[in-house]
Amino acid sequence: MPEQRASQTAVLVCQGRAAAHQRLAAGRFADPTALALLRDEERVTVEQVRAGHRPADWSGRVGYEMVARCAEMMVPRTVAIDEALRERRTPQVVILGAGLDGRAWRMPELTDSDVYEVDQSASQQDKRDRAGALEGKPPTFVPVDFGRDRLGDALAASGFRGAEPTTWVWEGVVPYLTREQAAGTVQQVASLSAAGSRLIVNYQARSASARFGRFVVQTMVKFSDRPNPWAAEPWRSAWTPKQMARLLERHGFTMIRDDHLRALAAGMLNANTDTNTTSFRSGRVAVADI
Repeated sequence: MPEQRASQTAVLVCQGRAAAHQRLAAGRFADPTALALLRDEERVTVEQVRAGHRPADWSGRVGYEMVARCAEMMVPRTVAIDEALRERRTPQVVILGAGLDGRAWRMPELTDSDVYEVDQSASQQDKRDRAGALEGKPPTFVPVDFGRDRLGDALAASGFRGAEPTTWVWEGVVPYLTREQAAGTVQQVASLSAAGSRLIVNYQARSASARFGRFVVQTMVKFSDRPNPWAAEPWRSAWTPKQMARLLERHGFTMIRDDHLRALAAGMLNANTDTNTTSFRSGRVAVADI
């Protein structure tokens, strides 16, 4: 994605979390930071979704459905990652491609950990501008251009301690990387992971129906005259669970589990939720230790 532009998919994900907050999967999912990280105009659709007020106009309806579907998908994905963080607490947490992630502020389990957020500089500046009202210990922002900078050098310059166990959160990033870029990132992460470290990775499995569904959604966005959040962030790779396991194990990780979002959602969301949407059909969360 272009370094000079803040991520637009990060805004959609944040809207989804805000729309789901204490509304979907009550008692399992809450993200009080999400709404605070949104600008006023971005909150309008969130409030419509929370109230169940579908706009009558086509453009408004497309925006409503995008946020509503994102909210449903974010619940199992976020809960699975949060639970993996709680299972193995480490003195350091690194969130790769953090976007508008609010974990450093909202998770009390991270209070005693040093949290580093790695992202492109434009997205981090955008987040700093938005996060002024959030209370609590902020993360350490580590700007990285993955096409030019070495992850280890950037982290070390920010205080990262390579000899200590680290939990790595890699959420919502892998599909936007080529297979070579994803493999290179795993190699770098492994080289920086002391014994006792954990990698939590959200990725998209191969799915022809998911690709078609994504095409349909983007076509709807095009004819609605709304900005396309994926315009600068196309999907570039997908992995089968076996391929992801081989990649992680090749670099010294042991796969603990690899869950399909649809299976995770079955125990959290309302039975009437449509889990046949694009992200539910292909999204997965894997947990691996070293």
